[in-house]
Amino acid sequence: MQLETFSERLSFQAPLCPDNLFGHLIATAVPGVEEWRDGVYRRTLRLPFGCGIAALRPMPDHVACTVELSDARDLATALDLCRFLLDLDVDPEAVDAGLSADPVMAPLVAAAPGRRVPRTVDGAEFAIRAVLGQQVSTKAARTHAGRLVAASGVPVGDLFLFPLEFDPAVLAVPESRRRTMAALLDALQSGLDLSPRADRAETRSWLLSLPGFGPWTVETILMRALGDPDAFLPTDLGIKLAAEALGLPTTPAALVRRSEVWRPWRSYAVQHLWATGDHEVNRIPA
Repeated sequence: MQLETFSERLSFQAPLCPDNLFGHLIATAVPGVEEWRDGVYRRTLRLPFGCGIAALRPMPDHVACTVELSDARDLATALDLCRFLLDLDVDPEAVDAGLSADPVMAPLVAAAPGRRVPRTVDGAEFAIRAVLGQQVSTKAARTHAGRLVAASGVPVGDLFLFPLEFDPAVLAVPESRRRTMAALLDALQSGLDLSPRADRAETRSWLLSLPGFGPWTVETILMRALGDPDAFLPTDLGIKLAAEALGLPTTPAALVRRSEVWRPWRSYAVQHLWATGDHEVNRIPA
């Protein structure tokens, strides 16, 4: 496949904290689909007229972006996907001011202003990966996803597109997880929209109706695939540990009530709470 190369500077409103943004993408990268090499994050893109590869390097005042495309008509879409992936169009001053109104959150924001929400370039792919990651470690989720790519991925240059159609029976996961995956794949075939254009309320309702889709999976998809700035994960272990360390309530219901003061920026509060722990998603590898 012949790929044509384009280079662009992706601008953003300062400040921007790249640590958790690139750190999360790198730590959860699916072998064959994504990679971190020589300070550049690369991944494949599924596009209207073809496919491509995006290469993104964080710089102090912009993100250096190189896209390789099978069809040049996809350039604008590819750049938009990269901007969405890195949450470059948010107003960080508005987010930081909103969260800093809470005295518990204020020092976290002051320590790392401009945190963004790491998102995705493909909502369907992300939902499949979220199911593969249910109740397993980050490493195990990457292993499951990597095996699926090795078996069914479509080559693009030196990488692969993540497969969106496959038989759940091939997955080395519990039978209940296969049923959850089958329900998701059927929903995607039936028109479930997991793009940033989707109606969030309708999407949340549809996802919650699927077997095996609890609030954690649903809110994670809303946050990262649809770009909901106010998604919240009160049952997440990292959030509960952060809440305990900060003297916040730790039961889901009480934490949800406490989180009201972070609206409409709770997805960003999640990033700050996660960053209180020592986890690889919070840092860019040396």
